[in-house]
Amino acid sequence: MAEEIVNRVAKSPLVTFDLEALYSEGKRQTLDLSQWLDQGIILRETDFRDQLKNHDWTLYQETYVALFCSTEAILPQWASMLVSTYLQPIAKKVIIGTLEQLEIQLFFEKISQIDTKLYKNKPVIIKGCSDKPVPDDAYIQLIQKLQPIVKSLLYGEACSSVPLYKQKK
Repeated sequence: MAEEIVNRVAKSPLVTFDLEALYSEGKRQTLDLSQWLDQGIILRETDFRDQLKNHDWTLYQETYVALFCSTEAILPQWASMLVSTYLQPIAKKVIIGTLEQLEIQLFFEKISQIDTKLYKNKPVIIKGCSDKPVPDDAYIQLIQKLQPIVKSLLYGEACSSVPLYKQKK
């Protein structure tokens, strides 16, 4: 008589956390402020304001936008603030920085909203592989959120995980 195969992973208290599930769906775009500068480096306020008024902002409808300046222009702080006033009503989110920094910010917002009660005193495995881009920083943010309350943290898959943390007794 054959022995019954038991799925020990399914019966364990192990909780899997998939960061990919926190990915914010939507188009990402960069917006280079230098396009509105004289020779790409000089901000002339009247021209700058006129160009912003005449720009087609619908290009950023429902998108995540990372503002940056591709030249070495020294811009006053209000320049990016003014651009963001045009984007605020139509874009999902606006930051100053790179697309990577945008992604980190999006994950940070989602991680900060996690209800940690589900993970209290449980062994948690952070799933490693994903089809969507998950920045390395998101894994660190997640550890900082979960480590104070979990029994243990692992990384990978249940069948081949790497231990990261174990609560002291």
